Amino acid sequence: GRHAVTDRCPPVAATMLPSTSTLVRSAVKLLPRGNWGRGCVGCPCRNISVKPGGLKPKTVPPRYLGQPSPYTHPHLIKHGEVTPGLSQTEYELRRQRLASLIEAQGDRLGPSASSSTHVVIVLSHPTRYMTNDIPYPFHQNQDFLYLSGILEPDSALVLYGKGRPDQAILFVPRRDPGKELWDGPRSGKDGAAALTGIERVHSTEELGVVLKSLEGTLLWYDSSQPAHPRLHQAHVCPVLEAGPMPHSLRPLIHSLRALKSSAEVALMQEAGHITAQAFRRTMALSQGDVDEAVLFAKFDFENRIHGANFLAYPPVVAGGNRANTLHYINNNQIIKDGEMVLLDGGCEYFGYVSDITRTWPVNGKFSPAQAELYEAVLEVQRSCLSLCSPGVSLDHIYNTMLALLGRQLRQLGIVRASTSDADVVKAARRYCPHHVGHYLGMDVHDTPELSRSQPLQPGMAITIEPGI
Repeated sequence: GRHAVTDRCPPVAATMLPSTSTLVRSAVKLLPRGNWGRGCVGCPCRNISVKPGGLKPKTVPPRYLGQPSPYTHPHLIKHGEVTPGLSQTEYELRRQRLASLIEAQGDRLGPSASSSTHVVIVLSHPTRYMTNDIPYPFHQNQDFLYLSGILEPDSALVLYGKGRPDQAILFVPRRDPGKELWDGPRSGKDGAAALTGIERVHSTEELGVVLKSLEGTLLWYDSSQPAHPRLHQAHVCPVLEAGPMPHSLRPLIHSLRALKSSAEVALMQEAGHITAQAFRRTMALSQGDVDEAVLFAKFDFENRIHGANFLAYPPVVAGGNRANTLHYINNNQIIKDGEMVLLDGGCEYFGYVSDITRTWPVNGKFSPAQAELYEAVLEVQRSCLSLCSPGVSLDHIYNTMLALLGRQLRQLGIVRASTSDADVVKAARRYCPHHVGHYLGMDVHDTPELSRSQPLQPGMAITIEPGI
Protein backbone atom coordinates (compact mmCIF):
# COMPACT_ATOMS: atom_id res chain seq x y z
CA GLY A 1 0.00 0.00 0.00
CA ARG A 2 0.92 3.66 0.00
CA HIS A 3 3.46 4.89 2.47
CA ALA A 4 1.61 6.55 5.33
CA VAL A 5 2.50 10.23 5.24
CA THR A 6 1.34 12.66 7.85
CA ASP A 7 1.39 16.44 7.80
CA ARG A 8 0.11 17.10 11.28
CA CYS A 9 1.07 20.74 11.32
CA PRO A 10 0.95 22.83 14.48
CA PRO A 11 2.41 26.31 14.91
CA VAL A 12 5.52 27.96 13.73
CA ALA A 13 4.44 31.11 15.54
CA ALA A 14 1.47 32.72 17.17
CA THR A 15 0.77 34.83 14.12
CA MET A 16 1.21 33.78 10.56
CA LEU A 17 4.84 34.44 9.70
CA PRO A 18 6.16 34.53 6.14
CA SER A 19 8.16 31.44 5.35
CA THR A 20 10.73 30.65 2.73
CA SER A 21 9.61 27.04 2.60
CA THR A 22 6.22 25.37 2.42
CA LEU A 23 7.67 22.64 4.63
CA VAL A 24 7.78 25.01 7.57
CA ARG A 25 4.62 26.97 6.85
CA SER A 26 2.90 28.02 10.05
CA ALA A 27 -0.21 26.18 11.07
CA VAL A 28 -1.03 28.04 14.22
CA LYS A 29 -3.52 30.82 13.92
CA LEU A 30 -3.78 33.82 16.19
CA LEU A 31 -7.14 35.39 15.59
CA PRO A 32 -7.06 39.11 14.82
CA ARG A 33 -7.75 41.39 17.74
CA GLY A 34 -10.19 43.81 16.16
CA ASN A 35 -11.58 46.15 18.82
CA TRP A 36 -11.72 43.77 21.78
CA GLY A 37 -11.17 45.06 25.29
CA ARG A 38 -8.48 44.15 27.73
CA GLY A 39 -10.39 41.36 29.44
CA CYS A 40 -12.19 38.30 28.18
CA VAL A 41 -14.89 38.82 25.58
CA GLY A 42 -18.40 38.81 27.04
CA CYS A 43 -17.40 39.22 30.67
CA PRO A 44 -17.46 42.24 32.95
CA CYS A 45 -13.66 42.54 33.08
CA ARG A 46 -13.01 44.02 29.65
CA ASN A 47 -11.93 47.44 30.80
CA ILE A 48 -9.95 46.63 33.92
CA SER A 49 -7.05 48.99 34.53
CA VAL A 50 -4.46 49.33 37.24
CA LYS A 51 -4.62 52.61 39.14
CA PRO A 52 -1.49 54.79 39.01
CA GLY A 53 0.53 54.07 42.12
CA GLY A 54 -1.33 50.81 42.67
CA LEU A 55 1.95 48.96 42.28
CA LYS A 56 4.65 50.59 44.37
CA PRO A 57 8.02 49.83 42.75
CA LYS A 58 10.69 48.50 45.08
CA THR A 59 14.37 48.00 44.35
CA VAL A 60 15.17 44.39 43.59
CA PRO A 61 17.76 43.12 46.12
CA PRO A 62 21.30 43.12 44.67
CA ARG A 63 21.69 39.35 45.00
CA TYR A 64 20.58 36.18 43.22
CA LEU A 65 16.90 35.36 43.71
CA GLY A 66 15.03 32.11 43.12
CA GLN A 67 14.53 33.20 39.48
CA PRO A 68 16.00 35.72 37.02
CA SER A 69 15.78 39.38 38.06
CA PRO A 70 16.78 42.66 36.38
CA TYR A 71 19.81 42.79 38.71
CA THR A 72 21.22 39.33 37.96
CA HIS A 73 19.89 38.78 34.41
CA PRO A 74 19.75 42.19 32.68
CA HIS A 75 20.16 40.38 29.33
CA LEU A 76 16.82 38.60 29.90
CA ILE A 77 14.61 40.78 32.04
CA LYS A 78 13.95 44.53 32.19
CA HIS A 79 13.19 46.64 35.25
CA GLY A 80 9.48 46.39 36.01
CA GLU A 81 9.19 42.90 34.55
CA VAL A 82 8.43 39.87 36.72
CA THR A 83 9.36 37.31 34.06
CA PRO A 84 10.98 38.08 30.68
CA GLY A 85 8.56 40.10 28.54
CA LEU A 86 5.80 40.34 31.17
CA SER A 87 5.50 43.35 33.49
CA GLN A 88 4.24 43.72 37.05
CA THR A 89 1.27 45.61 35.59
CA GLU A 90 0.35 42.71 33.30
CA TYR A 91 0.33 40.26 36.23
CA GLU A 92 -1.72 42.70 38.33
CA LEU A 93 -4.23 43.07 35.48
CA ARG A 94 -4.60 39.29 35.36
CA ARG A 95 -5.39 39.16 39.08
CA GLN A 96 -7.88 42.03 38.73
CA ARG A 97 -9.61 40.32 35.80
CA LEU A 98 -9.94 37.13 37.82
CA ALA A 99 -11.39 39.18 40.69
CA SER A 100 -13.95 40.62 38.25
CA LEU A 101 -14.95 37.17 37.03
CA ILE A 102 -15.42 35.97 40.62
CA GLU A 103 -17.39 39.12 41.49
CA ALA A 104 -19.71 38.39 38.54
CA GLN A 105 -20.07 34.75 39.65
CA GLY A 106 -20.89 35.98 43.17
CA ASP A 107 -23.67 38.20 41.79
CA ARG A 108 -25.16 35.14 40.08
CA LEU A 109 -24.93 33.08 43.27
CA GLY A 110 -27.24 35.51 45.08
CA PRO A 111 -27.21 38.55 47.40
CA SER A 112 -25.43 36.81 50.28
CA ALA A 113 -22.61 35.66 47.97
CA SER A 114 -22.05 39.13 46.50
CA SER A 115 -21.46 40.57 50.00
CA SER A 116 -19.39 37.59 51.21
CA THR A 117 -15.64 37.52 51.71
CA HIS A 118 -14.14 35.61 48.78
CA VAL A 119 -10.87 33.74 49.29
CA VAL A 120 -8.97 32.40 46.28
CA ILE A 121 -6.13 29.88 46.77
CA VAL A 122 -3.65 28.92 44.03
CA LEU A 123 -0.72 26.63 44.90
CA SER A 124 2.59 26.21 43.10
CA HIS A 125 3.95 22.82 42.14
CA PRO A 126 6.35 21.01 44.47
CA THR A 127 9.78 19.76 43.42
CA ARG A 128 9.30 16.22 42.11
CA TYR A 129 11.97 13.54 42.40
CA MET A 130 12.88 10.80 39.94
CA THR A 131 14.70 8.86 42.67
CA ASN A 132 15.90 9.55 46.20
CA ASP A 133 17.38 13.07 46.08
CA ILE A 134 17.59 13.45 42.26
CA PRO A 135 14.95 15.99 41.19
CA TYR A 136 13.21 16.30 37.86
CA PRO A 137 13.73 19.73 36.27
CA PHE A 138 11.17 21.95 37.99
CA HIS A 139 8.14 23.09 36.01
CA GLN A 140 5.73 25.55 37.59
CA ASN A 141 1.94 25.13 37.83
CA GLN A 142 0.85 27.32 34.89
CA ASP A 143 -2.23 28.73 36.65
CA PHE A 144 -0.06 29.87 39.58
CA LEU A 145 2.59 31.25 37.22
CA TYR A 146 -0.06 33.08 35.17
CA LEU A 147 -1.26 35.00 38.23
CA SER A 148 2.00 35.54 40.14
CA GLY A 149 5.05 35.22 37.87
CA ILE A 150 6.77 33.22 40.64
CA LEU A 151 8.94 30.34 39.40
CA GLU A 152 9.85 28.81 42.78
CA PRO A 153 8.32 25.60 44.15
CA ASP A 154 6.52 25.45 47.53
CA SER A 155 4.78 28.81 47.00
CA ALA A 156 1.17 30.02 47.06
CA LEU A 157 -1.01 32.96 46.05
CA VAL A 158 -4.11 34.02 47.96
CA LEU A 159 -6.57 36.64 46.72
CA TYR A 160 -9.28 37.92 49.05
CA GLY A 161 -11.86 40.67 49.48
CA LYS A 162 -15.48 41.36 50.35
CA GLY A 163 -17.56 40.92 47.20
CA ARG A 164 -14.44 41.12 45.05
CA PRO A 165 -11.14 39.31 45.82
CA ASP A 166 -8.77 42.03 44.62
CA GLN A 167 -6.21 41.94 47.47
CA ALA A 168 -3.17 39.68 46.95
CA ILE A 169 -1.01 37.82 49.44
CA LEU A 170 2.03 35.89 48.19
CA PHE A 171 3.70 33.02 50.05
CA VAL A 172 7.26 31.95 49.21
CA PRO A 173 9.80 29.64 50.89
CA ARG A 174 11.71 31.18 53.78
CA ARG A 175 15.37 31.95 53.10
CA ASP A 176 17.56 29.16 54.48
CA PRO A 177 21.36 29.36 54.02
CA GLY A 178 21.77 25.61 54.61
CA LYS A 179 19.26 24.63 51.91
CA GLU A 180 20.35 27.40 49.55
CA LEU A 181 23.91 26.02 49.72
CA TRP A 182 22.62 22.83 48.08
CA ASP A 183 19.61 23.90 46.03
CA GLY A 184 20.42 27.47 45.03
CA PRO A 185 19.19 30.89 46.13
CA ARG A 186 15.65 31.69 47.20
CA SER A 187 13.91 35.00 46.57
CA GLY A 188 12.67 35.33 50.14
CA LYS A 189 9.96 37.77 51.16
CA ASP A 190 11.87 40.92 50.18
CA GLY A 191 12.98 39.57 46.79
CA ALA A 192 9.50 38.26 45.88
CA ALA A 193 7.83 41.55 46.92
CA ALA A 194 10.27 43.65 44.87
CA LEU A 195 10.08 41.41 41.82
CA THR A 196 6.28 40.99 41.69
CA GLY A 197 5.12 44.30 43.15
CA ILE A 198 2.86 42.39 45.57
CA GLU A 199 3.24 44.21 48.89
CA ARG A 200 2.06 41.52 51.31
CA VAL A 201 4.42 38.54 51.22
CA HIS A 202 4.68 35.80 53.85
CA SER A 203 6.73 32.66 54.29
CA THR A 204 4.94 29.55 53.01
CA GLU A 205 4.75 28.03 56.49
CA GLU A 206 2.37 30.86 57.48
CA LEU A 207 -0.20 29.94 54.80
CA GLY A 208 -2.55 28.00 57.11
CA VAL A 209 -2.56 30.70 59.81
CA VAL A 210 -3.26 33.48 57.28
CA LEU A 211 -6.07 31.48 55.62
CA LYS A 212 -7.78 30.97 59.01
CA SER A 213 -7.47 34.69 59.81
CA LEU A 214 -9.21 35.72 56.55
CA GLU A 215 -12.44 33.93 57.58
CA GLY A 216 -13.59 33.53 54.01
CA THR A 217 -17.23 32.62 53.49
CA LEU A 218 -16.77 31.76 49.79
CA LEU A 219 -13.72 29.71 48.86
CA TRP A 220 -12.32 29.36 45.32
CA TYR A 221 -9.91 26.44 45.09
CA ASP A 222 -9.40 23.28 43.02
CA SER A 223 -9.35 20.54 45.65
CA SER A 224 -9.92 17.45 43.46
CA GLN A 225 -6.33 17.38 42.13
CA PRO A 226 -4.24 19.62 44.41
CA ALA A 227 -1.25 21.15 42.62
CA HIS A 228 0.87 20.74 45.78
CA PRO A 229 -0.29 17.76 47.88
CA ARG A 230 1.81 18.62 50.95
CA LEU A 231 0.68 22.26 51.16
CA HIS A 232 -2.87 21.13 50.46
CA GLN A 233 -2.78 18.64 53.33
CA ALA A 234 -0.98 20.85 55.84
CA HIS A 235 -2.53 24.27 55.20
CA VAL A 236 -5.64 24.09 53.00
CA CYS A 237 -7.41 20.97 54.30
CA PRO A 238 -8.15 22.47 57.76
CA VAL A 239 -9.86 25.43 56.02
CA LEU A 240 -11.84 23.09 53.74
CA GLU A 241 -12.98 20.99 56.69
CA ALA A 242 -14.21 24.05 58.56
CA GLY A 243 -16.06 25.70 55.69
CA PRO A 244 -18.36 25.07 52.75
CA MET A 245 -17.44 23.23 49.54
CA PRO A 246 -15.03 25.35 47.45
CA HIS A 247 -15.91 26.60 43.97
CA SER A 248 -13.69 25.50 41.09
CA LEU A 249 -11.21 28.14 39.98
CA ARG A 250 -9.64 26.46 36.96
CA PRO A 251 -12.39 27.24 34.40
CA LEU A 252 -12.20 30.96 35.27
CA ILE A 253 -8.39 31.11 34.99
CA HIS A 254 -8.47 29.15 31.72
CA SER A 255 -11.00 31.56 30.23
CA LEU A 256 -8.48 34.35 30.92
CA ARG A 257 -5.46 32.36 29.73
CA ALA A 258 -7.20 31.60 26.43
CA LEU A 259 -7.03 35.26 25.32
CA LYS A 260 -3.45 36.34 24.73
CA SER A 261 -2.13 39.84 25.34
CA SER A 262 0.30 41.45 22.89
CA ALA A 263 3.18 40.59 25.26
CA GLU A 264 2.11 36.93 25.32
CA VAL A 265 1.82 36.91 21.53
CA ALA A 266 5.39 38.22 21.25
CA LEU A 267 6.67 35.37 23.46
CA MET A 268 4.72 32.79 21.44
CA GLN A 269 6.06 34.21 18.18
CA GLU A 270 9.62 33.88 19.45
CA ALA A 271 8.96 30.28 20.58
CA GLY A 272 7.57 29.53 17.11
CA HIS A 273 10.48 31.21 15.36
CA ILE A 274 13.06 29.25 17.40
CA THR A 275 11.33 25.94 16.64
CA ALA A 276 10.90 26.73 12.93
CA GLN A 277 14.65 27.31 12.65
CA ALA A 278 15.33 24.09 14.57
CA PHE A 279 13.15 22.20 12.06
CA ARG A 280 15.06 23.63 9.10
CA ARG A 281 18.42 22.70 10.59
CA THR A 282 17.22 19.22 11.58
CA MET A 283 15.92 18.65 8.04
CA ALA A 284 19.32 19.70 6.66
CA LEU A 285 21.02 17.00 8.76
CA SER A 286 18.71 14.25 7.46
CA GLN A 287 20.03 11.55 5.20
CA GLY A 288 19.24 7.88 4.66
CA ASP A 289 19.96 5.86 6.78
CA VAL A 290 19.68 8.02 9.90
CA ASP A 291 18.99 7.25 13.56
CA GLU A 292 15.85 8.85 15.04
CA ALA A 293 17.95 9.59 18.14
CA VAL A 294 20.34 11.74 16.08
CA LEU A 295 17.47 13.87 14.71
CA PHE A 296 16.04 14.14 18.25
CA ALA A 297 19.42 15.34 19.60
CA LYS A 298 19.86 17.84 16.76
CA PHE A 299 16.34 19.24 17.24
CA ASP A 300 16.80 19.60 21.02
CA PHE A 301 20.19 21.29 20.56
CA GLU A 302 18.97 23.76 17.93
CA ASN A 303 16.03 24.85 20.09
CA ARG A 304 18.14 25.40 23.19
CA ILE A 305 21.10 27.09 21.53
CA HIS A 306 18.78 29.67 19.97
CA GLY A 307 17.17 30.68 23.25
CA ALA A 308 14.56 28.08 24.23
CA ASN A 309 14.50 27.11 27.90
CA PHE A 310 13.76 23.47 27.03
CA LEU A 311 11.51 21.36 24.83
CA ALA A 312 7.79 21.79 25.46
CA TYR A 313 7.15 18.03 25.47
CA PRO A 314 8.93 14.78 24.55
CA PRO A 315 9.15 15.03 20.74
CA VAL A 316 7.96 12.39 18.30
CA VAL A 317 10.72 11.47 15.83
CA ALA A 318 9.10 8.65 13.87
CA GLY A 319 10.41 7.08 10.68
CA GLY A 320 8.28 5.06 8.27
CA ASN A 321 5.22 3.33 9.68
CA ARG A 322 6.10 4.38 13.25
CA ALA A 323 4.62 7.79 12.32
CA ASN A 324 1.19 6.12 12.61
CA THR A 325 1.68 5.85 16.38
CA LEU A 326 0.53 9.35 17.33
CA HIS A 327 2.60 9.61 20.51
CA TYR A 328 5.60 7.49 19.54
CA ILE A 329 8.46 8.84 21.69
CA ASN A 330 10.95 5.95 21.75
CA ASN A 331 12.95 7.69 19.00
CA ASN A 332 15.47 4.85 18.82
CA GLN A 333 15.08 3.24 15.39
CA ILE A 334 16.96 3.65 12.11
CA ILE A 335 15.04 5.54 9.41
CA LYS A 336 15.84 3.88 6.09
CA ASP A 337 16.75 5.62 2.87
CA GLY A 338 13.51 6.29 0.99
CA GLU A 339 11.35 6.54 4.11
CA MET A 340 9.59 9.61 5.46
CA VAL A 341 10.20 10.91 8.98
CA LEU A 342 7.63 12.71 11.12
CA LEU A 343 8.88 15.15 13.75
CA ASP A 344 6.36 16.54 16.23
CA GLY A 345 8.17 18.93 18.58
CA GLY A 346 8.14 22.34 20.19
CA CYS A 347 9.98 24.46 22.71
CA GLU A 348 9.15 26.53 25.76
CA TYR A 349 10.28 30.15 25.78
CA PHE A 350 9.81 31.88 29.15
CA GLY A 351 6.49 30.20 29.90
CA TYR A 352 5.03 29.99 26.36
CA VAL A 353 5.27 27.08 23.95
CA SER A 354 5.37 26.17 20.29
CA ASP A 355 4.05 22.95 18.74
CA ILE A 356 5.01 22.02 15.17
CA THR A 357 4.73 18.79 13.21
CA ARG A 358 6.30 18.21 9.81
CA THR A 359 7.08 15.20 7.64
CA TRP A 360 9.84 14.96 5.05
CA PRO A 361 11.80 12.29 3.15
CA VAL A 362 15.08 11.63 4.95
CA ASN A 363 17.00 11.38 1.68
CA GLY A 364 15.67 14.78 0.59
CA LYS A 365 13.55 13.52 -2.33
CA PHE A 366 9.83 12.66 -2.29
CA SER A 367 8.71 9.57 -4.18
CA PRO A 368 5.67 10.25 -6.44
CA ALA A 369 3.29 8.56 -3.94
CA GLN A 370 4.77 10.43 -0.97
CA ALA A 371 4.51 13.76 -2.79
CA GLU A 372 0.91 13.09 -3.82
CA LEU A 373 -0.21 12.31 -0.29
CA TYR A 374 1.81 15.18 1.22
CA GLU A 375 0.25 17.70 -1.17
CA ALA A 376 -3.24 16.32 -0.44
CA VAL A 377 -2.81 16.94 3.31
CA LEU A 378 -1.20 20.34 2.70
CA GLU A 379 -4.21 21.41 0.62
CA VAL A 380 -6.57 20.42 3.45
CA GLN A 381 -4.42 22.28 5.94
CA ARG A 382 -4.53 25.50 3.91
CA SER A 383 -8.31 25.24 3.58
CA CYS A 384 -8.68 24.76 7.34
CA LEU A 385 -6.39 27.73 8.04
CA SER A 386 -8.62 29.93 5.87
CA LEU A 387 -11.56 29.10 8.19
CA CYS A 388 -9.84 30.47 11.30
CA SER A 389 -11.76 33.58 12.29
CA PRO A 390 -13.80 34.81 15.28
CA GLY A 391 -17.12 33.02 15.67
CA VAL A 392 -15.97 29.73 14.13
CA SER A 393 -15.28 26.81 16.50
CA LEU A 394 -12.49 24.23 16.40
CA ASP A 395 -15.20 21.56 16.16
CA HIS A 396 -16.59 23.24 13.03
CA ILE A 397 -13.10 23.31 11.47
CA TYR A 398 -12.70 19.63 12.46
CA ASN A 399 -15.92 18.62 10.69
CA THR A 400 -14.82 20.56 7.62
CA MET A 401 -11.42 18.84 7.77
CA LEU A 402 -13.09 15.40 7.75
CA ALA A 403 -15.12 16.29 4.65
CA LEU A 404 -12.02 17.66 2.87
CA LEU A 405 -9.86 14.66 3.83
CA GLY A 406 -12.62 12.35 2.59
CA ARG A 407 -12.59 14.11 -0.78
CA GLN A 408 -8.81 13.70 -0.98
CA LEU A 409 -9.05 9.99 -0.08
CA ARG A 410 -11.49 9.58 -2.98
CA GLN A 411 -9.26 11.45 -5.43
CA LEU A 412 -6.22 9.42 -4.36
CA GLY A 413 -8.13 6.16 -4.87
CA ILE A 414 -7.75 5.16 -1.22
CA VAL A 415 -11.54 4.87 -0.99
CA ARG A 416 -13.72 3.95 -3.97
CA ALA A 417 -15.33 6.72 -6.00
CA SER A 418 -18.73 5.07 -5.40
CA THR A 419 -18.40 5.29 -1.58
CA SER A 420 -21.22 7.28 0.04
CA ASP A 421 -20.46 10.65 1.63
CA ALA A 422 -21.23 9.27 5.10
CA ASP A 423 -18.79 6.37 4.61
CA VAL A 424 -16.15 8.72 3.22
CA VAL A 425 -16.33 10.76 6.45
CA LYS A 426 -16.04 7.52 8.45
CA ALA A 427 -12.95 6.65 6.42
CA ALA A 428 -11.51 10.13 7.09
CA ARG A 429 -12.01 9.53 10.83
CA ARG A 430 -10.15 6.23 10.51
CA TYR A 431 -7.25 7.79 8.62
CA CYS A 432 -7.16 10.86 10.87
CA PRO A 433 -8.03 9.64 14.39
CA HIS A 434 -7.18 12.96 16.09
CA HIS A 435 -8.89 16.36 16.21
CA VAL A 436 -7.95 19.16 13.81
CA GLY A 437 -6.25 21.17 16.55
CA HIS A 438 -6.18 22.53 20.07
CA TYR A 439 -5.62 25.72 22.04
CA LEU A 440 -2.01 26.76 22.54
CA GLY A 441 -0.29 29.04 25.05
CA MET A 442 1.49 28.31 28.32
CA ASP A 443 0.85 24.63 27.69
CA VAL A 444 0.83 22.52 24.53
CA HIS A 445 -2.77 21.37 25.01
CA ASP A 446 -3.59 24.68 26.63
CA THR A 447 -6.68 25.57 28.70
CA PRO A 448 -8.27 22.08 28.63
CA GLU A 449 -11.28 23.48 30.53
CA LEU A 450 -12.33 25.28 27.32
CA SER A 451 -14.60 23.33 24.99
CA ARG A 452 -13.58 23.05 21.34
CA SER A 453 -17.23 23.66 20.47
CA GLN A 454 -17.17 27.26 21.69
CA PRO A 455 -16.74 30.04 19.12
CA LEU A 456 -13.18 31.27 18.72
CA GLN A 457 -12.52 34.76 20.04
CA PRO A 458 -9.95 37.39 19.08
CA GLY A 459 -6.66 36.74 20.88
CA MET A 460 -6.97 32.93 21.01
CA ALA A 461 -4.08 30.88 19.61
CA ILE A 462 -4.89 27.49 18.08
CA THR A 463 -3.14 24.79 16.07
CA ILE A 464 -4.40 23.42 12.76
CA GLU A 465 -3.03 19.94 12.11
CA PRO A 466 -4.82 17.62 9.67
CA GLY A 467 -3.13 14.33 8.82
CA ILE A 468 -3.49 11.05 7.00
